[in-house]
Amino acid sequence: MRTLIYSLHKLLLCPHIILYRNSKNKTDINKDLRRWATAKNIQKGTIGLLLHFLAVSPDFRTLFYYRTRGIFAHILNIYCRKQNNFTIDVTTKLAGGTLTGHPYCTILNANSIGENFYVNHLVTVGEVNGKRPTIGNNVSIYTGAIVIGGITIGNNVKIGAGAVVVKSVPDNSVVVGNPAKIINK
Repeated sequence: MRTLIYSLHKLLLCPHIILYRNSKNKTDINKDLRRWATAKNIQKGTIGLLLHFLAVSPDFRTLFYYRTRGIFAHILNIYCRKQNNFTIDVTTKLAGGTLTGHPYCTILNANSIGENFYVNHLVTVGEVNGKRPTIGNNVSIYTGAIVIGGITIGNNVKIGAGAVVVKSVPDNSVVVGNPAKIINK
């Protein structure tokens, strides 16, 4: 019975395939799908992965609707809801390969965020006095961290749980604490 319901739900998601195929961000969506599939150890084709993650993951739907925004995405959101408490500012440039760890109450408001970004729950990436962070590639931000202001987070950086980052962080660093301190380069 559960398989039947899951299959019917996937059937209702078929209009998303049209949205995906016509998206100008198809490359980034594909990177997201591959990253999610690797993290969840799922092996399917692109459309199978798309339908699977749309069916089971509201945070993936939020990411998908962000990448395909427009009137059709808003209409599909009526019956296939995104996660309401995960916010990605429309002006944020978000590269492909983004992975989330149940981003409950997470806000992403940056100038840009590079490829292979990982974010966990209760994270705030935001502005101070109109200045927003710029985040490099392969960055991970863990539970409850705050990254604010006109700062730059380099490539391959890990920001520990609860860290408050208000100063730029160089490449290949690990930062923790409040205020954040570099503990490893």
